[in-house]
Amino acid sequence: MITPLDIEKKEFSKGVRGYKEREVEDFLNEVLIDYEKIYNENSKLKEEIQRMKDAMEKYKNIEETLKSTLVIAQSTAEEVKRNASKEAELIIGKAEAKAEHLLRDSKRQADKIQQEHEEARKSMNLFKVRCKTLLESQLSTFLDADLNEDEEI
Repeated sequence: MITPLDIEKKEFSKGVRGYKEREVEDFLNEVLIDYEKIYNENSKLKEEIQRMKDAMEKYKNIEETLKSTLVIAQSTAEEVKRNASKEAELIIGKAEAKAEHLLRDSKRQADKIQQEHEEARKSMNLFKVRCKTLLESQLSTFLDADLNEDEEI
């Protein structure tokens, strides 16, 4: 590629009926100025393109990292969900087993209390019968003694 310096240092050979030297120099100066602007702009654009390529590569790497992170996060979330479900099932199973155990114990205690109540009721009835028999016997003895006393008087 021709540089602005190449244009500036370019010399033409002179011929018999050549161009006017001053016009050629003026034109070359204009070309040199415009070409230098375009050359510098081209260099800046190439640098900008390289920066953008580097940035794009960086963003592609970030995108790949984010994609893989997202995949890992999704699989981790699914695993956590599965583990939570399993743990919930275990907790429910333990709670149900404990509830059944408590129900059995409660039923046994209720049966025991009912049996004790029945025994207490029977004992109370027996006590009443004995008391009644004792009282009737005492009353009979008292009345008999009272009658015997009346007869003795």
